[in-house]
Amino acid sequence: MDNIALIESFGDFKDEKGISKIDLMAIIEDSLKTLLRKRFDSDDHFDVIVNPDKGDFQIFLNKTIVEDEMSEDDDLEIEISEAKKIDPTFEVGEDFTMEIPVAQLGRRNILTLKQILATKLQEHNNAMLYEQFRDKIGEIVIGEIHHIRHKHVILLDDEDNEFILPKENQIPSDFFKKGENIRAIVETVDFKGSKPQIIISRTAPKFLEKLLELEIPEIQDGTIILKKVVRIPGEKAKIAVDAYDDRIDPVGACVGVKGSRIHGVVRELRNENIDVIQWSKNPEILVKRALGNVTINKIDINENGNYALVYTPVEEISKVIGKQGQNIRLASWLTGYEIDVYRESSEDDDVDLREFNDDIEQWVLDEFKKVGLTTAKSVLDKETESLLNMVDLEEETIEDVKRVLREEFED
Repeated sequence: MDNIALIESFGDFKDEKGISKIDLMAIIEDSLKTLLRKRFDSDDHFDVIVNPDKGDFQIFLNKTIVEDEMSEDDDLEIEISEAKKIDPTFEVGEDFTMEIPVAQLGRRNILTLKQILATKLQEHNNAMLYEQFRDKIGEIVIGEIHHIRHKHVILLDDEDNEFILPKENQIPSDFFKKGENIRAIVETVDFKGSKPQIIISRTAPKFLEKLLELEIPEIQDGTIILKKVVRIPGEKAKIAVDAYDDRIDPVGACVGVKGSRIHGVVRELRNENIDVIQWSKNPEILVKRALGNVTINKIDINENGNYALVYTPVEEISKVIGKQGQNIRLASWLTGYEIDVYRESSEDDDVDLREFNDDIEQWVLDEFKKVGLTTAKSVLDKETESLLNMVDLEEETIEDVKRVLREEFED
């Protein structure tokens, strides 16, 4: 097999992987030197010349001319009589350079060379893939579901690059079918062995940011600024936006007419509820906006401790906290303040005992109701001895009830 035939045997691989001619020639040179080191223990006495324009390469062996019958290594030395047959002007001690045809390396070495080339071509492709997707970290990619496994899903893009979507990076309500195209962002790119492993995510706040950029041109062109995005994947998200121009309503631009712009993002996130608020440098305003459409009487901000105390009427407590504490948790993440909510009470305030059914057993509450004690104050205002005469309950139970009411109501 001659040099050109050897190179052409890798033409299909080169075209498939998009490796340039110059890169291929560099790989060939490196592969040849690797083979020479395997064959001769060193490539110090060899010169490899690769010509990318002609698609050819040459191997030259540099020998030292020695006296007749003084050669200790025929691979590295040549006797003077043999050298003079080629050029009578040669002298002992001079360098003798000769070209080594690839075929002279032997069939086994040529097969070894092809294996080395294939390995280095794959290494080159892996390195290029790593660089390509390392630059795409935080960017959206689209892939087709190829395999669905218990702990992760494997996707392929149009160039057959493999993405891994772990279970923890999937939205809880995600349901995938083989062949379906989905979007996600590139989260990490690391080598697993010799091959790059591209991990993608649909749960990262960055994914929501990128979806908003796609759906809302004003964010993409910088007219509207995304100040912060926080989310509980598949449940609820809050985003704070601002605008350079005071004449622009950033919240309205993001939501769109009747929610037209935000709906596409909500659908992509499996109906995740998204609150959009306008950013403010004033922490009290920011905290109030982050908590949403609730009545707040007072907010105390502690800048040093990074926490905010929010005082709100009793009936607003559940709204401030939200389902499973999601609203207050997201508001804390969005504002950077740890938010505590306090019930603002007055002499006229009272709380129905039914509000305490999570902490006090229903049959106990029913005993108080039988004698007309239906609110927290109505129980707390009476001495334990009086209550023992009114309800069929043990003293220890009554004291436990009072303790719960004090902690939850009088706080």
